[in-house]
Amino acid sequence: MIDFEKASVFKLSPCRPEDIAGSVAPIIIQGEQIIAAFKTVRDYVVFTNKRLIAVNVQGMLGKKKDFTSLPYNKVQAFSIETAGTFDLDAELELWFSGLGKVRLEFRGDSDVRHIGQLIAQHTL
Repeated sequence: MIDFEKASVFKLSPCRPEDIAGSVAPIIIQGEQIIAAFKTVRDYVVFTNKRLIAVNVQGMLGKKKDFTSLPYNKVQAFSIETAGTFDLDAELELWFSGLGKVRLEFRGDSDVRHIGQLIAQHTL
């Protein structure tokens, strides 16, 4: 599982969902759709209409992957922080029942408000 406490790992940048759809397709269920995707150098995070999927690419060749599925119905609270003038990164914090806090850090060009709306639609 990804260590979500190390936010420096997550400097996520937006990417096209179709670029990573093939790698998460085996765990997508019927009726689930990819809404947004964000990537670091190797790892990536996928927001669907049902859950957040964090993918930790492991090993020298990156063939081994850890898929962490975090369903929205387990979110107890969440917080978004948009990018500012001097602090160019945006943040998303989610508190999951049984897991605790998950913190993701996004590059400034990421639309974290859209992600906040997505999570609100499925948790409120």
